[in-house]
Amino acid sequence: MAKKTPYEMVPQLGKLRDEVLFGDVWEQPELTKRDRSLVTISVLTALYRTDELKGHMKRALDNGVTQDEIRGMITHLAFYAGWPTAVNAGRIAVEVFEDD
Repeated sequence: MAKKTPYEMVPQLGKLRDEVLFGDVWEQPELTKRDRSLVTISVLTALYRTDELKGHMKRALDNGVTQDEIRGMITHLAFYAGWPTAVNAGRIAVEVFEDD
């Protein structure tokens, strides 16, 4: 039997993710989805949120952020968020870029 996802275990999280986060917040006109993706992967990198970073890095590429821009973000954050967070993001980028 397959392991449950957090959204199956806590259905309200899935509802909030779908209806509020992606249904409302990501649709606001002040930022493009591309810009939201760049901000999101920057924050996830800085906070060392490995699991979430992988999915959002894929989304960022789909939203028009380039591999070079992601590399630049990682290098930039090494000095503001710490070397380990940048190296971790680099590991994720290796996986995501190889899949792309």
